[in-house]
Amino acid sequence: MTLLLDTHALIWFLDEDIRLPASTRIQIETTPVIFVSIASLWEISIKANIGKLDLAAPFSTIEPNLAALDITQLPITFKDLEIYLSLPLHHRDPFDRLLIAQAMNHSLTLVSQDAQMNAYSIQRFWA
Repeated sequence: MTLLLDTHALIWFLDEDIRLPASTRIQIETTPVIFVSIASLWEISIKANIGKLDLAAPFSTIEPNLAALDITQLPITFKDLEIYLSLPLHHRDPFDRLLIAQAMNHSLTLVSQDAQMNAYSIQRFWA
C-alpha cells in the first residue's frame, strides 16, 4: 500500500496531534512510500496566511520535516487535472477533490478521516 496524506492527516502527524488515531499513525510510520500533495502544502499556506489555521511550528519547517521523514512531495500533473474535471460533485472542497484525483491517478490510498471521500472509487484509510 502506498499512502497519500490528506492535509489534516499531514498536520496531525507532524504535530503528533491526538486527533490522529494511534493505528493510523503506526500505518503512516510503517508504510515505506508516503506522499503529500503539493496541493496540501498550498492549502496549509493559504489557511495559515488568512488566519484560518494556526501551525504548531513555522511553515518553513514542513519541508525539512517531510525530507527527514522520507515523505515525498507529489506534484500536480495534467492527468490529475483531467481526472479532477471528470469527478462528480459528491465533494465540493477543491483541495480534497484534487487529492481524490491524485489518489485515483496514482493508485494511492488516501489517509483521511473524511468519509465523504467514500463516494469516489478510491481506497481511504482511517483507523
